[in-house]
Order: sequence, then C-alpha cells, then structure tokens
Amino acid sequence: MKGKFQYIEKVTKQSLSILYKLDSCPKLDFQYTKKEYPGDITLILFSLSKKLKQPVEKIGNSIGNYVQNQLGGLISFSIIGGFLNFIFKDGYYIHLLKRMLNNNFYYNLKSSSENIMIEYSSPNANKPLHLGHIRNSLIGFSISEILKMIGHKITKVQIINDRGIHICKSMIAWKKLGEGKTPDSTGMKGDHFVGRYYSLFDKIYHNQYKKNSKPKKIVPILKEARNLLKKWESGDIETMNIWKKMNKWVYDGFKKTYKKLGITFDKVEYESNVYEIGKNIVINGLEKGIFFKKEDGSIWVNLEKEGFDEKLLLRSDETSVYITQDIGTAVERFRKYSIDQLIYIVGEEQDYHFKVLFRILKHLGYVWVKKLSHLSYGMVDLPSGKMESRKGNIIDADSYILEIISMAKKKLSNNFSNKKKEKYAEVIGLGALKYNFLQVDPKKRIIFHPEKSMDFSGKTGTYIQYAYSRIRSLERKFLDLCSLTNEDWSNAKLDVYEKNMIKIIQKYPLILKKSAMDLNPSLVANYVYDVAKIFNHLYQNKKLIDPLDILHSNIRMNIIHVTGNILKSGMSLLGIKMLDHM
Repeated sequence: MKGKFQYIEKVTKQSLSILYKLDSCPKLDFQYTKKEYPGDITLILFSLSKKLKQPVEKIGNSIGNYVQNQLGGLISFSIIGGFLNFIFKDGYYIHLLKRMLNNNFYYNLKSSSENIMIEYSSPNANKPLHLGHIRNSLIGFSISEILKMIGHKITKVQIINDRGIHICKSMIAWKKLGEGKTPDSTGMKGDHFVGRYYSLFDKIYHNQYKKNSKPKKIVPILKEARNLLKKWESGDIETMNIWKKMNKWVYDGFKKTYKKLGITFDKVEYESNVYEIGKNIVINGLEKGIFFKKEDGSIWVNLEKEGFDEKLLLRSDETSVYITQDIGTAVERFRKYSIDQLIYIVGEEQDYHFKVLFRILKHLGYVWVKKLSHLSYGMVDLPSGKMESRKGNIIDADSYILEIISMAKKKLSNNFSNKKKEKYAEVIGLGALKYNFLQVDPKKRIIFHPEKSMDFSGKTGTYIQYAYSRIRSLERKFLDLCSLTNEDWSNAKLDVYEKNMIKIIQKYPLILKKSAMDLNPSLVANYVYDVAKIFNHLYQNKKLIDPLDILHSNIRMNIIHVTGNILKSGMSLLGIKMLDHM
C-alpha cells in the first residue's frame, strides 16, 4: 500500500497525532476501495473507533477533513459505514503521473539488501528436461529477477545430480546395448540420447523382475548398476571415463534447452564434488552419537520423536544417498559464500525430504539452518494423471518448445520476411509458454492441456505482447506530429479510462514488493495482464491522438508511455521478451 498511498498514510497519521494527541499511531488498515463504492483508497475505521472510543462517523469526518485540507483539495472523501473512502481528484492523478515520469516511481522499492542464493532446475544427468523442469526453471529465474529488482544480491545456482544409482543405470544400459553409438553418430541431442538408455534399463529391469522366482532378490541388471556405483566411488578408471563422456553428452543437451528458454545460472555445481563432504559429515555425526549404525553397516538418523521416520544416510556398502550429498552441499555453500538466505526451489514431492534435511543440519549444530527455506511448487500433471518416466507419459521440454514456436509461426502474417518470421515466432511462442506457467501461483498444481497452453488469445503472454506493440506504435505515430512533453497540466480534466490507467500503473512497486515477499511471480504475471487489459479499454474507448487537442493527447501519451515501460519491465521479470512491431 505504501507504494501508492504513502503520503496519504503519512498525513492520516499526522491527523491522529494532532487531533487526538496520540503519542504513538496505531496500525492503520488501508485497502483499495471496493468497485461498488466511490473512492480510490479506503481507511477501515473500526479498530480506531474502539481505541479512541468514538463513533466511526465522527472519527472519519475529523480525519477526512484534515487530510483534505493538507492535500490542498486534491482529494475528497465519503464515509460509508465504518469505511472512510478517499476520492482522488484530477489534480491528484496528474500528481501521480508526474511522479512516475520524473523517475520517482521506485523511490521506496529498494529498502533492504540481502545476499540470497536460489537453487533451481537441478536436473538428473540421465535424461532430458521435461515440463516439470520448465516450470521449476521459470519460477526460479523469475523469482531471482524480482528479488534483484527490489535490491537484493542474487546468486542463481543449479546443482546437477551427476552421480548415483540413476546415472549408473544409463551407463550399464549403454555398455550393454550402445554398440559404441554417440549423439553425433545417431543425430540425437545428447540428453535425449542418454535418456534413451535410461529407459532401456527400466525395460530390462522389469523383464528380469517378472522372470525372477524370488521377488526380494536383486535382479541381475540392478546388481550390475550397484556394482558400477561402487566402482565409480572407488575411482575405477574405465567407469570414470564412461561417466565423464555420457555426462558431457547430457550437459551439452541441457545447455541448448536452457539457451532456448533464456534460463541462466551464476554457478553450476555438481554432486560428484560434494558427496564425499556429505559422507565425512555423516561419519563424524556417527562418532558424536548423532546418528547410529544398523547391523548391516548402514548409517541412519532417528527422527521419530520429532514426527519423522528413521532416515538412511549411508548404505551398507558405504555408498551415499541423495540426502548425504544435500548435507554436504549445504555445508559447503555456507563455508564458501556469505549467504543471508538459501532458497531451494523444488517440487512438492520433496517436502518431506527438505524437512528432514533441515532437521539433520540442526542436529549437527549448524546455526545457519534458520537461513534455509524450501519453496515447494505444485507439480505439472497431465489430464490423464501424474507424469512418470516409467509410464512413458513425459512431455519433454524440447518437443514442446519446438511445437509452440511452430504454432506461433503459423499465426504470423505472410507479410513478414522468413528471417523476421523466425525471430518473431520464437519471441511469441516462448512468451506464450512462459506466461502459461508463470500466471499460476507456484504452490498450485498445474493440469497441463497441450492444446490450451498453445492458445494465443485470451489471458496469454501474446495478448500482453500485442498491447505493448500497440503502445509503441502509437508513440511513433504521435512523435511524427509533435514531441512528448511534461507541460503544465494543472487544469487538465481526466476521464474514467485515464484515471483507471493511472491507478493501476501506480500499483507496480507494490506488486513487486508483494511478489518478492511471497516468492510468487504469478502476482506480476496477473498484474501485467490487468495493465494490458485496462490499456485496451482506454484504446478502444478514447481517441488517444487528437491533432486538435495536442495538450490532452500529450497527457494520454505520457500515460501510455509509462504503461508500456511497466509492461516491458514486468514481462522481463518473467523472462519474456517484447516486440515493438507485431
């Protein structure tokens, strides 16, 4: 609320101090006035009435008259029930517009600065990225940009799960069935190539499992994968060479997908570099009595008294598990960097994992554990249910990206050259893709309908991109007539469409702060859509450029100039590019 109404709130506090002789001002409850009532901002009076022991109407009139006088008649007020509604006059809207034009828009935005590390994407190095990775990456990138916008120093990091039993499964399948083939020899993208062998392992495993007369016995191919993991952890040269080769194929594939999506990282970490740190911490914790060892030699932690289960930390063959390396990663990050917050962006399926991880770190005595948080986002489901690799119903990121760009290209006019058509199709297609994911609150699950996600009409990124393009086109047309100036507008009269435009664009700093506080990019996504929608109302109902009324045309063009800047800024925080021509 302060972004827009800071001055009114300040004057209201003055009124309470002067009129009621209060030593300290109670918390004031402001909100935007409900649409069915006249007004722009509302002060709720009930709590003040209780504190001051006076009727709400008497308090409302006293405060309203004081604020009205102090603001020189730029506002009026009305009292409805226990609500004091302040009504902005034309002069106040002009005041707001001039403040935005004079670079005073973000004056109260960067109030604090922290060093925040954000971990996102963090895929396994054994298969291509899929829709879930797209959502994860877009949320992480957007939150990073929003936090950076309000003044925080951000380190964007991904840790690649490049070791473990899942990696060994792909390696075993390639050793058995690969026949020396490579991504280059097959013409396949590297991550897709390796993912093919991960799927082959699963098929072999299930066939062997069905034939096994003793279900509890480890089937041969899984035993081979576990033996390979032991060889890897012991540094076997042949195993290490295959591992490095196959991982590089995957990384090359990931880079292409990230580049297409515009996703970047400041640091890329690898679990293979930290798992030994985690193992040493676990062994040290065992020696201190924090953990315990079972008869088979495996090491565990007992968290039953805290509402959790026993958790495996090291297998009986001394190989590590996911949480082992997560312990090592957290410890190493706080050893190497000065971090005020560390935010893990990982799907809701890992809620339990992170609760246990934070408990273990607390038991180990790391005081910085309070700086850790897990942003749990909802998974991406298909109409048929949950996506699962084993069921073969995974939609990979690359296929979806190509398809939506292709659809965008078909929508474009044939008036564009092929080169421009390719460029525009990519911007529009990726804009539709990103907006489709980011307009949804991260905490909510998404049911992914491929055909709906590629709808370019309605509440879409394309709608917002088109509104922006229209604004820049109007500006070019206006500048052919005259210059854009900030003249004396003291006697200007504004209509409801212009006022609505100023009201919503003035909310931008507030939306940014709220989005940053909640780690919720959907607030920005839905806000820029509302801005575009209100601009289109203005465009459809008013003559924006009138050669016979250059003064008023200049006011309107200044309004939409700020509007265009906000649309571009908000969409850039979502990782979406804009086009000056569409």
